[in-house]
Amino acid sequence: MTFDKEKILHYCNDISKNTLMQTLNIEYIDAGPDFLVATMPVNPSVHQPMGLLHGGASVALAESVGSAASFLFVNAEHSEVRGIEISANHLKAKRDGIVTATARIIHKGSSIHLWEIRITDEKEALISLCKLTTMVLPKRKIEKQE
Repeated sequence: MTFDKEKILHYCNDISKNTLMQTLNIEYIDAGPDFLVATMPVNPSVHQPMGLLHGGASVALAESVGSAASFLFVNAEHSEVRGIEISANHLKAKRDGIVTATARIIHKGSSIHLWEIRITDEKEALISLCKLTTMVLPKRKIEKQE
């Protein structure tokens, strides 16, 4: 299997339309065989009341990039990916600019993937350090309701 970075980035950005990822302006910008990178602007739409990047927005970014990265490892015709646990340590405040989340695989099992997601600022200062566990499930057929 060949790795097609542009195809992967196009796919990740395309499936994000009309989702929370689009609402938060998350954009996938880089990919490799064991990592995926996305950015998110920091502005009032992702602030908490004190004018700082909301921890929940950081966690949403981390889960989005980690889950998308996990999905790249599975056969989409037969499997689905679900986030089952996420933890985050918020280490530095951010008021504006851009944050970048890089998800790197720690463990790639047949049913469980473990990711480290580092969220950094433009100077590569660590804003949040997250850990995400995803589960690989057999794809379920969706029955149409009448």
